Amino acid sequence: MEELVIDRRKFIKSVSAGSALLALGFKPESLFAKDDFVKITILHTNDVHSRIDPFPMDGSRNQGRGGVAPRAALIKQIRKEEQNVFLFDAGDIFQGTPYFNYWGGELEIKMMSMMGYDAGIMGNHDFDNGVGGFAKQLPHANFPIINSNYDFSETELDKKTIPYKIYIKDGVKVGVYGIGIDFEGLVNKREYGNSKYIDALGKALEMEKQLKLNHKCNLVVCLSHLGYKYKGNKISDVVLASKTYYTDLIIGGHTHTFLPRPDIIRNLSGNEVLVNQVGFAGINLGRIDYIFSRKNNKKVVYSSAIEVVENNFKI
Repeated sequence: MEELVIDRRKFIKSVSAGSALLALGFKPESLFAKDDFVKITILHTNDVHSRIDPFPMDGSRNQGRGGVAPRAALIKQIRKEEQNVFLFDAGDIFQGTPYFNYWGGELEIKMMSMMGYDAGIMGNHDFDNGVGGFAKQLPHANFPIINSNYDFSETELDKKTIPYKIYIKDGVKVGVYGIGIDFEGLVNKREYGNSKYIDALGKALEMEKQLKLNHKCNLVVCLSHLGYKYKGNKISDVVLASKTYYTDLIIGGHTHTFLPRPDIIRNLSGNEVLVNQVGFAGINLGRIDYIFSRKNNKKVVYSSAIEVVENNFKI
């Protein structure tokens, strides 16, 4: 699969993608021909941390950036331009502004529902009001919380999360699973209660096998709150990518890492896995576009872009 990287605020469809496909023997005029290809656009956030408003105009590095209204406008604009759009979040929805202190996460979940998120996962800060506090906000969500490696059977979240989700857009089957970080040392015992952490790598191997081999997904996506990379062998997105077989894309969170372009890591099958993370506080919207051949639903090419969320859009 050929790589394209577009490190620009606005994704440009024509010149960059066409040149890469020329190298693969494709004619540029047929690049986005409806009868030949399917384009899947994946938008993603991580570690938004209750940032409802843009950062104040106070001269700081992120002044004017972030905020729900500009992000919603940007997402709306992209959906007008593209037919097959997904929107995912990689955890730590809660904690960080007085909105969470006052409303306990209700506003954050309602805003995500308004923006049309397709799925999210839980990060360690999403336990900050306890398991019950998170469960209390789920009636406001019109999207699923995907959780593959927490056992909530003895908590108020029992049967309120799902281990994976399969979507079909324009004939392309996309399977999504979610991996959370170990609570030990991060979350107070009284907050996670009787929740049990299940080995991240073991669950990832189980989920990807089910999605790829049993359900025949064309694209397997992991939403991860493990963190990008650590010293040593601690499980991370980079480690997970290298030790799995069928996962195509890992959308990460937890470490607030800004990657100007996705990392490309070879998995145990020798195939490319993209690992991406776009900072924190909703200041960036990650974007990855995949092109699939209609003949066999195989990935042909991808491109990546950083969509900067700024307070200059109109809804």
